[in-house]
Amino acid sequence: MNAPMLLELQGVHTHIGAYHILHGVDLAVPSAGVTMLLGRNGAGKTTTLRTIMGLWRASQGQVTFDGTPIGGPGARKSPPDMARMGMAYVPENMGIFADLSVKENILLAARQARSADQLDTARLEWIFGFFPALKKFWLHPAGKLSGGQKQMLAVARAIIEPRRLLLIDEPSKGLAPAIIQNMIDAFLELKEASTTILPVSYTHLTLPTKA
Repeated sequence: MNAPMLLELQGVHTHIGAYHILHGVDLAVPSAGVTMLLGRNGAGKTTTLRTIMGLWRASQGQVTFDGTPIGGPGARKSPPDMARMGMAYVPENMGIFADLSVKENILLAARQARSADQLDTARLEWIFGFFPALKKFWLHPAGKLSGGQKQMLAVARAIIEPRRLLLIDEPSKGLAPAIIQNMIDAFLELKEASTTILPVSYTHLTLPTKA
């Protein structure tokens, strides 16, 4: 039995100023799985993610999430709306707050917590298991982290709460091979917990199938 589609793009066109970037994109992402979007630099991968999140408007076509139109002419969903629907986006530039600590960055991403004491400690320790540097530098300014550590923080911010759909632009960028494997392991566990993951990359990430 085929898995239901959580996210669908049908004939999507996106213009940025005078430039026509996406030309009739069709994409179907099944629920509770990992769908990798591969392409060379400049192919429109980032534009596709930003169009899904409503950061850029689709000029033609339709984007639907769990059957609800969220993008295209007539759709009025904003990025905050997407977050409330259970979507999270990790941009290529990571989108972290350099002047805030790792702890403060995580807290800002946890919508259900107003203080560190209200964070889901079990989930936080689960994240630390994959990205131990975040625990080590918990009180350090995020701007002082290495590029790879900033990428870890960006992913951690996106998964600090359960999400239905996780969009990640170049997830392995700047990461050492061991940390890439940790991230793949995290993706597999998220998938088992019914999170749908859409990473985009110019290189292939191999996600083994769990026995």
